[in-house]
Parts: sequence; C-alpha cells; structure tokens
Amino acid sequence: MSSKVLVSADMTGDIWLTETQQGVWRDWLDVQARLLAALNRQLQADHDLSLQDFEVLVQLSEAPDEKLRLTPLAEALRWEQSRLSHHLTRMAKRGLVSKEPCPNDARGSLACLTPAGRNRLEAAAPSHAALVRSLLFTGLNEAGVTALGDANKAILAALDRAEQDA
Repeated sequence: MSSKVLVSADMTGDIWLTETQQGVWRDWLDVQARLLAALNRQLQADHDLSLQDFEVLVQLSEAPDEKLRLTPLAEALRWEQSRLSHHLTRMAKRGLVSKEPCPNDARGSLACLTPAGRNRLEAAAPSHAALVRSLLFTGLNEAGVTALGDANKAILAALDRAEQDA
C-alpha cells in the first residue's frame, strides 16, 4: 500500500489525512502494537501472565472486596462479555480468579480475585511498572509527559463523544 493512500489529493483537506497526520497515525499504530507486545512478552516471560491477565487482576484488585460483576468488568476492560467469560474461565483454571453467584441478582456472577491471583499481581506489578517507565516515560521530559497526557485526554474525550453519538 502506498503511503499516499490516505493523504488528501484535493485542496480542502477535509476528507483525507494530511501527510503529517498520516505519519503520526502510522507511528501511533506502531507504538501501540510494539508497546503492548513488549509488555506482554515481559509479563509472560517473568510471571507467566498475559497482559490481559494482568489487566483483569488490576481491575479486580481495585474493586471493593476485590470482586466485580461481569458487566462492569467487561466495560472497564472494553471487552465483549463472551471474551471476558472465556478469559475468566481460563484464569480460574489457573487459580487466579474465581466466579461466584451475585448475592443481589441470581442471574448475575461476580469475578473474584483469589489469594493466588493477588500474589501474582503483587509479584508482577513492580517489573511491569519499571518496563512502562522505561519504554514510555524515560525518553520524555516533564513537558513531554504533560503533552502526552493532554493528547490522551483529548483523544479520550473524542472517543467518549463518538460512543455517545453511536
């Protein structure tokens, strides 16, 4: 695919990305893919956890009583219910989480952090944070960190608006 495919050929610039925007967009995709892959490799190699396992464990560790209903957990992770259900089943087989009936709703279930899951999270978190710091923040000065934070907030706001309009 030519790098010019998404670059505007007309004078309005309304439809296509500018050449600069396209370069930033492609860099963003490369950064995202490579960063997530590096984080996943480190968690797998050092702690026998996937990045997705880690994300589930973090969400549960921050929940009241370290338990969450499946729908709010899926929403927090931005996953489909079926993906979460399958993933929790695999994690439960490894003793990292358990499922319990919801006391307030017989139809609902709770995902619960097990002691083994908490231990794995606590063991993995320091090296994970160190890798995030190394890969994402070491090359940025304070102004760069602030600019990245501001850009993230603006993008998230646009995504929130698009989700509300959908």
